[in-house]
Amino acid sequence: MGRSLFACFSKRSSKTSSSDINKSTATHDAAADDLTADELKRGGPVVVELFSSQGCATSPEAELLFSRIGRGDFNLEVPVILMAYHVDYWDYNGWKDPFGSSQWTVRQKEYVESLNLDTMFTPQVVIQGRSQCIGNDEEGLISAITSATRYPPPAFQATFERRTPESLQVTLKGALRAKLDGGGADIMVALYESGLVTDCRNGDNKDRILANDFVVRKLGKLCSGDKLPPKKPITGTLDFGVWEGFNSAKCGIVVFVQQHGSHHIFGSQRIQLPANL
Repeated sequence: MGRSLFACFSKRSSKTSSSDINKSTATHDAAADDLTADELKRGGPVVVELFSSQGCATSPEAELLFSRIGRGDFNLEVPVILMAYHVDYWDYNGWKDPFGSSQWTVRQKEYVESLNLDTMFTPQVVIQGRSQCIGNDEEGLISAITSATRYPPPAFQATFERRTPESLQVTLKGALRAKLDGGGADIMVALYESGLVTDCRNGDNKDRILANDFVVRKLGKLCSGDKLPPKKPITGTLDFGVWEGFNSAKCGIVVFVQQHGSHHIFGSQRIQLPANL
């Protein structure tokens, strides 16, 4: 992918001995288990994915809008799950985004292809894997969220364990509630972090203090299949490497079901990590 394909848009309408294991294992009972039948019929959260970069001049505005949605500033009647992916294709422009990854660039490219777009750009928001808009277009983004198709959330319980200081083990037990329209799907698990502050010393955002929330640090696949029927028991474990300064109080996981090919999302669930994990 050449750099000419990228654009920055402003607003428009390992085995471990028992002595190494942290014994403070925590279990979280998902709030989704308590949903009423009426709430399940209406559907669960809308997944909103932001593709951003600290090297893009217009991404900070989108990041602020993203954080405001997460704080509930817009009083949306629709529950949302937010995930921000920092791409790496602006790193050549004087500032290397500390949260940037080629993995997230690949994820955005997959959306460009599935949504039949001509180019990759930042800031971009993808809603439920089905539609997209410019990330700092407040009106367009709110409209896309409130009109998005919703699906019953998965019903998973999560157990967390620090087997080593450099790792986090996540075990999930539960089931899906939504039926796929057809085709196989993956149950994905994202580990995100909020409350990040960066002193940007170069590039298009030089001398700015950048605040980032819901930043995806790790993404893994719990399981995959041609058919993932609702109510069938599912159990799986993922091991995530954690970063220097990891603080579980600032982190959470998102469990979401993404269909092969279309990349449509059929249900999602957010689980906060226990403090002092």
